[in-house]
Amino acid sequence: MLTTVCKSKIHRATITDANVNYEGSITIDVDLMKAADIVPFEKVQIANVTNGERLETYVIEGEAGSGSICLNGAAALKGKVGDIIIIIAYGLVEHDKAQFYTPKFVKVDKNNRII
Repeated sequence: MLTTVCKSKIHRATITDANVNYEGSITIDVDLMKAADIVPFEKVQIANVTNGERLETYVIEGEAGSGSICLNGAAALKGKVGDIIIIIAYGLVEHDKAQFYTPKFVKVDKNNRII
């Protein structure tokens, strides 16, 4: 049996842009993606700390070093620039190994720089 666990998390990132006219997804600075072991097009859950909204979408790469966190498409209606969010990626592990799995947590400052 497999168990779904938190694989990685970018904690308390700040939304830098929201583009409702884009096809959809969340754009994340590629440096943050690498630090959190999140790959392009991976499914993530977004928890908006500011307004309580939650959504699922997929990730696209943003410019390295930019601190970019942009909600795109319909996701842009779930948050606004300046909102604080948590980005969570999940993975499947064998049930008997789940309790020993250690996720990658990336904490960022208000400019989305790794702390």
